[in-house]
Amino acid sequence: MRRRVREGDREAFAQLYEAFARPVYNHGLRLTGDWSTAEEVMSETFLTAWHSRARVQEDGGSLLPWLLGIATHKADNARRSTWRRQLFLARQPPPPDVEDFAARSAGRIDDARRLRAVHTALGRLRRQDREVLALCVWSGLDYQETAEALGIAVGTVRSRLSRARKKLARLTDESAGQNREPQIRRGEMTSAAAIAALPVREELT
Repeated sequence: MRRRVREGDREAFAQLYEAFARPVYNHGLRLTGDWSTAEEVMSETFLTAWHSRARVQEDGGSLLPWLLGIATHKADNARRSTWRRQLFLARQPPPPDVEDFAARSAGRIDDARRLRAVHTALGRLRRQDREVLALCVWSGLDYQETAEALGIAVGTVRSRLSRARKKLARLTDESAGQNREPQIRRGEMTSAAAIAALPVREELT
């Protein structure tokens, strides 16, 4: 697969997209907190991957770490762009509220609320720590694959992940002290503690 992708085999690249489009999209969603932005991140990731395919080494394992590394940079660019837009909109008068009576929108609104809650917690982390957390915990990469995706040492991955988890735990404690009436349903992962507690796959030996 690596050799075929490197040589520009379109069928191989289509197989690559079919296999990893969803993980790349999910990674973009976790880093940006927005569905439409995640779709843009996914599209730009595969476009960049196609243009930079000559950099792929023929020897190696899955190409997912390579794709997620590209997606991480695209998501960071998208976050900065969103921040600039929000800064502009903050200076504008607020639009009038429009009430939505569609019952079918309730589930999506609830999903968006939970996503914002998680993303707010992640947003209080340093960018480098947030990226390591997203790759190791959510995308299921091991330490070596995460290091490959971000171009850093395995030891750096471990230290950043440890730091991120400690801060998320602290944020959770602070939130619990401010809100004594949690309304979280069983199995619903909305807290920073739930994120920090998820296991990380060890390196393949």
